[in-house]
Amino acid sequence: MRDDRTIVIAGGGTAGWMAAAAFARFLAPGWRIVLVESEAIGTVGVGEATIPQISLFNKHLGIDEDAFLRATQGTIKLGIEFRDWVQPGHSYLHGFGDTGRPLGLLGFHHYWLRARSQGFAADFGDYSLNNVAALRGGFARFEARGPVPPMPYAFHFDAGLYAAFLRRYAEARGVIRQEGRILSVERDDGGDISALLIEGDRRVAGDLFIDCTGFGALLIGGALGAGYEDWSDWLPCDRALAVPSARVAVPIPYTRATAQKAGWQWRIPLQHRTGNGYVYDSKHISDDEAAATLLANLDGEALAEPRPLRFTAGRREQAWVRNCVAVGLASGFLEPLESTSIHLIQTAIARILGFLPAGRISDADRAEYNNESRLELHFIRDFLVLHYHANARIGEPFWDAARTRKLPPELDRKLALWRSSARLSRREGELFAEPGWTQVLIGQEVMPDAWHPLADAVPSADLKAFLDGVADVAARTGAAMPAHADLLAQLAGNPAQQGVNA
Repeated sequence: MRDDRTIVIAGGGTAGWMAAAAFARFLAPGWRIVLVESEAIGTVGVGEATIPQISLFNKHLGIDEDAFLRATQGTIKLGIEFRDWVQPGHSYLHGFGDTGRPLGLLGFHHYWLRARSQGFAADFGDYSLNNVAALRGGFARFEARGPVPPMPYAFHFDAGLYAAFLRRYAEARGVIRQEGRILSVERDDGGDISALLIEGDRRVAGDLFIDCTGFGALLIGGALGAGYEDWSDWLPCDRALAVPSARVAVPIPYTRATAQKAGWQWRIPLQHRTGNGYVYDSKHISDDEAAATLLANLDGEALAEPRPLRFTAGRREQAWVRNCVAVGLASGFLEPLESTSIHLIQTAIARILGFLPAGRISDADRAEYNNESRLELHFIRDFLVLHYHANARIGEPFWDAARTRKLPPELDRKLALWRSSARLSRREGELFAEPGWTQVLIGQEVMPDAWHPLADAVPSADLKAFLDGVADVAARTGAAMPAHADLLAQLAGNPAQQGVNA
């Protein structure tokens, strides 16, 4: 095996610089990392909300959390509020972390369902510390102790600033950046990529190539011809408009996703502005009407014209072809309804490191990598489809179609199991676990016909005392937390900021 091997990353942005930073941190000496990007090519840059696993990525890089938040104008995210998804005026919050706590052999939701049938259950979200803290605008970093559960959190941040932050990190650790457009891809006699030819008559050679060129997929799709599996039959939204708006109040510690006529609108609060966007199905609304809807529902002045994006939900049939691996949008696209875009970059990087070839790339490794990538995306897709399927917006063409559309087989199986007995099964490699599924299913009023019979063994008075105790811990712990605004003021070095939660 050679002791001087080169990884070439095609494209910058969040995907490229996350990959560069991780490779710089973890690869042994002897690996050379080169990133090729052009300032003239913009990035999508709308991925500003994350899930808690991003903390592990930053921690493993040795990044100080407060320094990261300052550099990226970041805020805390405790979950996602879904407004109007069941019907106008209805809302629920999918908070990170557990709701309630197990009792005996059963998950909390079985006991809650029984208590609900007897009329003494509070709202399901009242038993989640994340939900209680989010709606109060509170946040604290702490270790779980005794009856107080952990409160996992993620971040909202400016994706462009995060890429710049990681660029500084990566270049300080030896990553070489080459400025210039990629003009063509050179392949050897065996079909592998041997080099990228870029502006200025320059040739960037490498052994392993990482395609972070976004929707264009210049390497994996353009040069190597990897096909694309279209999932628009299940996720028909094919366009988005994104626009920043002025911050009008203290940022709330959660993302908001509001259902609209032909899709949904996101709201992501940052320190310096608010990120907004409308994901929609162009068969049910015109671009002009979508833009008007988006702008009419901002809570601050628009800071730019809405930026249009076109996409097809789906995935590359193979994310790793020959000596090229696609990361980020080049590998596929799922709308950011559950903030999984940056997480999928993170898991792809971890998978690449796990399958890093010691010499010749193994067909078996490549096949397993592609299988794991496929399963991961399938499971997330199904969770997103659930949100659309479980609506009661009767008489609205987009939502009527979403409710009656044939489901992916695995989601159909999971829903049948839930509806019959409140049981949930989780496959290996599935991102969202029981707490996420129960919050969305119950939040969108998909109620099962029965709960597990073991839940009936607890006397009603004891069951009520158990539920009341869980809710009391969440309420008291949430009420004792400092405001999310206090953290932001500390980061900015300013006195406590005034204003209502936005």
